[in-house]
Amino acid sequence: MEHNAEISENTQQESVPVMKRTIKDSVFTNLFKDKKYLIQLYQALHPDDKQTTEDDIKDITIYNDLGFSVGNRLLILIEAQATWTVNILFRILMYLVQTYREYFRVTEQDIYNSTKLKMPKPELYIIYTGNRKERPEEISFSEEFFGGEDICIDARAKIIYDGKEGDIIHQYVTFTKVCQEQVSIHGRTRKAIQEAIRICKDRNVLKEYLESKEKEVVNMMMELYDQEEVMRSYVKSKEHDTKVETAKRYLSLGKLSFEEIAIGSGLSIEEVEELAGLQLA
Repeated sequence: MEHNAEISENTQQESVPVMKRTIKDSVFTNLFKDKKYLIQLYQALHPDDKQTTEDDIKDITIYNDLGFSVGNRLLILIEAQATWTVNILFRILMYLVQTYREYFRVTEQDIYNSTKLKMPKPELYIIYTGNRKERPEEISFSEEFFGGEDICIDARAKIIYDGKEGDIIHQYVTFTKVCQEQVSIHGRTRKAIQEAIRICKDRNVLKEYLESKEKEVVNMMMELYDQEEVMRSYVKSKEHDTKVETAKRYLSLGKLSFEEIAIGSGLSIEEVEELAGLQLA
């Protein structure tokens, strides 16, 4: 793909669907598939390690999360999110187990054998890009779900908010914030994506990445929006079905007014009247 890819004025002005709210996660995983940026991420997490190179990074796994190992010493699992939820700890815990299982398979270690397993030491990180007053440095499975009790298994994840000025984490977080700013101006549209990319390139934020993959990034974001729309429509349909079933149960009682049923079910009075007519037909 050519550098400094330009998008025509007609393309900017065309009517297009709006941008996916969680597109930053996809930029995150797409960015760090490239070892050139992945080594920068590792160096941001371990600034004292001057010896590790791109060739030392192995076993890169990309799902919604990012996992990789450095030599035989570290297994690093990272999740980027804009919405705060401690439930992510459970997802990370499951991902850690899955990753270890794959590691044992690749290294031909039998978990049922009496020989002690050899495994890299895990590190868990969450890059949080949202706005929140409370900023804990770490969250743990035990603290969040069991009141800090001494339980048989725990998982602790370090929270990264901004990174250090100029490093790859800081650039990524800045990109997400510029996206949010442009969405507030242009809505969740293609233009918002294009403006965010332009501003970030001007500010030297992920400039090389965005110059080399501008069209790919725009298309990726819009494709992901389409997937979200399908899911949103499905969820909305299921919610409506639940409201209809609730209204039907109220109607079968024969004791409530249409207005009361509308309030109790979440449907409009018109929808309740229509349901009542169908039941009488």
